[in-house]
Amino acid sequence: MLNRRLLIAALAAFVVSAPALAQDKSIVVASTTSTQDSGLFEYLLPLYKQKTGVTVKVVSQGTGQALDTGRRGDADVVFVHAKSAEEKFLAEGQGVKRFPVMYNDFVLIGPKSDPAGIKGLKDVGKAFTTIKGKQATFISRGDKSGTHVAELALWKASGIDIEKDKGPWYKSIGQGMGAALNTASASNGYVLSDRATWINFKNKGDLVIAVEGDQRLFNQYGVMLVNPAKHPNVKKEHGQAFIDWLVSPEGQKAIADYKINGQQLFFPNANAPGA
Repeated sequence: MLNRRLLIAALAAFVVSAPALAQDKSIVVASTTSTQDSGLFEYLLPLYKQKTGVTVKVVSQGTGQALDTGRRGDADVVFVHAKSAEEKFLAEGQGVKRFPVMYNDFVLIGPKSDPAGIKGLKDVGKAFTTIKGKQATFISRGDKSGTHVAELALWKASGIDIEKDKGPWYKSIGQGMGAALNTASASNGYVLSDRATWINFKNKGDLVIAVEGDQRLFNQYGVMLVNPAKHPNVKKEHGQAFIDWLVSPEGQKAIADYKINGQQLFFPNANAPGA
């Protein structure tokens, strides 16, 4: 009778723990809208699941929000693109180690009619000062995303205090990249976008690339495990395994292989010093 009770108890414990074991085969990655909107994750994650059996659930947010999700312990991994914010996250003890993964670039998008007369400029700073001087409509994401951080840095580098100098021409919408592009299209305005989201964006309308190629438009991505010492619920083994795959030759090749209409959207650089 005692043995039978022990057997029943063991079976009951197994039934209770089985769903938990199944759930353990997943992680949450807080990442930028660009990795999601570009279609990169839609391409990468089935490859990773096929290899490991681990499901990666993506929370798509601006970089600032993604890092805050990590700070709350609501993600296992953060995969973002604002190096200064990433280093601050590490300095706070919220992340374990930052790994560079890949890069692409930002592009300044505007209407074909080009009301500011900046199309073809190679100096993004001159483009920004011209937009302000002509008070041409500019759409800012205004959401503390990596793209928003980059935009603010470009205004500052151009000698413009945008908080002080902005007028009705400068529209901060507090939304993601897709919404910002749609707003620019509807209002005949300019907007800074990561190139990958732009390439994958379906509703281009009369928008075109106005300025590209300035080295200040470089856009680096990094990935970090959320610190399990601060957040014990973090699935550190599965989370670190995903990071290790992203920076491995196999993961780097998968990133390079993702293309739209023959255009490569991201360029792996896990081994680049200082990236």
